[in-house]
Amino acid sequence: MSLEGRVAVVTGASRGIGKSIAECLAAAGAKVACIATTEQNAQATADAIAADGGTAKGYGCDVSNAESVTETLGKVGEDFGVPTII
Repeated sequence: MSLEGRVAVVTGASRGIGKSIAECLAAAGAKVACIATTEQNAQATADAIAADGGTAKGYGCDVSNAESVTETLGKVGEDFGVPTII
């Protein structure tokens, strides 16, 4: 299944299931917005995806805070376009 041209947002992307989902979506061709509590941890996953030839960027976000979520999704939209996979 190809996800070329799709933009995916993955929370909890710094470890565990979230990281695995981010990697799988990128391997299928999606641009992946990796979201974790800290930008540094999210970016580590994004860097691993890029090293494997994918496109990703890390974002720090407190998903329990609506303002933080809105701000982060705005940044994702600026960087990749409108998310199509959440």
